[in-house]
Amino acid sequence: KMDDDDDIPQLSSHTLAALQEFYLEQQQREGMKTSQGFNQYSIGSIEEDWQLSQFWYSDETASCLAKEAVVAAGKGGRIACVSAPSVYQKLKEQDGKDFSVCILEYDRRFSIYGEEFIFYDYNHPLNLPENLLPHSFDIVIADPPYLSEECLQKTAETIKYLTKGKILLCTGAVMEEQAAKHLGVKICKFIPKHSRNLANEFRCYVNYASGLD
Repeated sequence: KMDDDDDIPQLSSHTLAALQEFYLEQQQREGMKTSQGFNQYSIGSIEEDWQLSQFWYSDETASCLAKEAVVAAGKGGRIACVSAPSVYQKLKEQDGKDFSVCILEYDRRFSIYGEEFIFYDYNHPLNLPENLLPHSFDIVIADPPYLSEECLQKTAETIKYLTKGKILLCTGAVMEEQAAKHLGVKICKFIPKHSRNLANEFRCYVNYASGLD
């Protein structure tokens, strides 16, 4: 009788080794935790890169901001996450979702998210793909990478271009005046936390009646 395995093509051990090495490198590159079972949308699946001034929110904060965004966007709403990948990841964890979301991010590792990823450099605030229409998002959540007025001002151009009106900004408490000046947003009671404590006091700002007060 023929061996059942005969008709399964076998890879040469050399090819197999090369393939395994490739997968291993890929896993390490994406910071995938193989032992924990991997969800590409979970916070920390892509490691923080401090050189890019990245600081992920704690799980609770990301969940809270994601929920707020969904409510604010409304049924079938469109949400843009500008330099706020941990909120994007939380939004993607929600199954059977009734909203769509885009991530605008400088870190190209996020391109694993496919078409929803848009490369974004705040130094060129309106250098956006043509299919990203002005005022096409029900809410924009933004977390400018640096605590500088220049960074906020440029990110604000992007936010104002994208949003139909609602803005949820996360930045340092020291930016309160600039946030009001450039975006007309006011500080909320909700205090966002990060997975690693930051030296700077961090706050959320909105320009609409939110659930964060």
